[in-house]
Amino acid sequence: MRAFAPPAVVLLCLSTLSATPAWAEDGDPAKGRQVFARCQACHTVEAGANKLGPSLHGVVGRPAASVEGFAYSDAMKESGLIWDDATLDQYLTNPRKLVPGTKMIFPGLPNPQDRADVIAFLKESGGEGS
Repeated sequence: MRAFAPPAVVLLCLSTLSATPAWAEDGDPAKGRQVFARCQACHTVEAGANKLGPSLHGVVGRPAASVEGFAYSDAMKESGLIWDDATLDQYLTNPRKLVPGTKMIFPGLPNPQDRADVIAFLKESGGEGS
């Protein structure tokens, strides 16, 4: 007697093996605003309003360490990053892993949907950078 899984079970199992990055999923800006509350001690989406961290207005599409008047770490200045969806997702997962030596002390957002939601919020509230 052979034991075969029905095709639907095989497809379901295979679909769970593919790890879709959070930025590829649809983020919810309203939920992202709620998650962003964790970031507001250091960041704002108001243009030109730096806090402990730089303003995140227009961050999507912008080169790292490019906000005028903010004192970035050497690690961030030398990172060469562009804040696209994929890079933001990596950074928000674990900032110190992507940019060792960053001044950002936030440990990251382990939930992929939280990251997707925050990225959607940043796009909606601050527009996309140049």
